[in-house]
Amino acid sequence: MNLRTLRTFVEVVRQGGFSQAAEVVALTQSSVSKAVKTLEEELGMPLLDRLGHRNELTAAGEIAYRRAIVLLAEHHDLVAEINDLRGLKRGVLRIGLPPVGCGVLFATMFATYRSRYPDIDIELTEYGSKRLRECLEVGEVDLAALLLPVDAGFDYQPVRNEPLMAVLPRSHPLAQRQRIDFADLADSPFILFEAGFALNAKILAACERKGVIPRVAARSGQIDFIVDLVAAGLGVAFLPRMLAHKHQHAGIALIPLDEPHTDWHIALAWRASAHLPPAVRAWLELAKEQQLSTGHPDSSSRISGKA
Repeated sequence: MNLRTLRTFVEVVRQGGFSQAAEVVALTQSSVSKAVKTLEEELGMPLLDRLGHRNELTAAGEIAYRRAIVLLAEHHDLVAEINDLRGLKRGVLRIGLPPVGCGVLFATMFATYRSRYPDIDIELTEYGSKRLRECLEVGEVDLAALLLPVDAGFDYQPVRNEPLMAVLPRSHPLAQRQRIDFADLADSPFILFEAGFALNAKILAACERKGVIPRVAARSGQIDFIVDLVAAGLGVAFLPRMLAHKHQHAGIALIPLDEPHTDWHIALAWRASAHLPPAVRAWLELAKEQQLSTGHPDSSSRISGKA
């Protein structure tokens, strides 16, 4: 049994199939199948029930998956502590960011970090929130930018809190309103982000609280395209205030969304039990500096992990 085999098995479970896992671990589908079979032979029990195109964990598979996640994370922590001895002269910062808002929030930070620590390698991963949480769990990234609230197993340092704006076509009958809520928009089709984006969950949960069943006209992971769709009259969308203003368009109207618990509150999160190497701690310090310099202080951090 080796760590690569364990990671391959974990990805089969997480990705929902052998072909999907093969893309993530950069192996052929047959190599992925062989790795899982080898693990099953070593443990002496089947780990997956293959039901057509679906794979479900057996009782043994549930145990193997849970333990594999711990082993992979512990291996990462071991390497991180050893690298800690090198201080900031060498090392790697592995950070996961969502496609939404990362440029506005972190582009200048990357430039500053590189100028301060030129010998630190930066490995950037971009996924939606669900995938980023999974990457954190198994130690594939040291930090990930996630929307609050985060799961109990993570600690975090807040970065920015922005209210949502409703993005309406200029021709929309409510485009002149000062504020708007989901009840007002019940008859308007929605343009949402793709599946896996945490902002969708906030929007849909708020609609449910209002008794609104949204009609989804389109989904996209690209803000520019979403804004263009709104301007073309396809529907209404919802963006954090700073992103809405950055993507201002002559064909849209921006109206504050009057809905509680829908703020885009983003934080840098890490496993609560993780060892944070110097490269990671330096990034967190830089994030705190930027937060103070832009006038967005936030004292709601939850920090209990190992330094």
